Amino acid sequence: MLAILGKPTSINVRKVLWTCAEIGVPYALQPWGDAGLPTSAPEFLLLNPRGLVPVLRDGNETLWESNTICRYLAGRHGRTDLLPAEPLARAHVEKWMDWQATELNNAWRYAFMGLVRKSAEHADPDAIAASGAAWNRMMAILDTRLAETGAYLAGREFTLADIVLGLSVHRWISTPIKHASLPAVQAYYERLSERSGFVAHGRSHES
Repeated sequence: MLAILGKPTSINVRKVLWTCAEIGVPYALQPWGDAGLPTSAPEFLLLNPRGLVPVLRDGNETLWESNTICRYLAGRHGRTDLLPAEPLARAHVEKWMDWQATELNNAWRYAFMGLVRKSAEHADPDAIAASGAAWNRMMAILDTRLAETGAYLAGREFTLADIVLGLSVHRWISTPIKHASLPAVQAYYERLSERSGFVAHGRSHES
């Protein structure tokens, strides 16, 4: 059985949990990052020297980086609906996954850390406002794309890109910033909410 190491409130752990739910693969969850299981522990750092969750154990193999784990699981279980085998179709899925990990994450980080995590290092109100504005600009890119497809990010069908970005949409909606009016994003959120995996892992409480 797969072992997933990471607390289930982590947005990156929940990507992997939702992917497992879509595939129907069983796993054992070990809540590293919670009290009593610090990711600074030597035994955890042997698995991921960055000290971050999630980590996947599959037999004797270990993987870290959430988007990589999601790709691996889809490939291992032959889920070409989630991650196509054809190179161009696959690239259209992966470009959104990569965009989430770079541009989108960089936009929301300061606002989220200041408003939700209450980090003393992210308490500058001007920087929070600037981060919130940048976050809205990034979300407007999603809105435009979703208005084009009328469904999901890579097109008419649900893929791994929607797992990764669906969690980001939930974070945007649940963070107390001034939200831009983005009707296609809101419709997308409601569409994802019809999926049991998103209800269980995408809309759950996060830290």
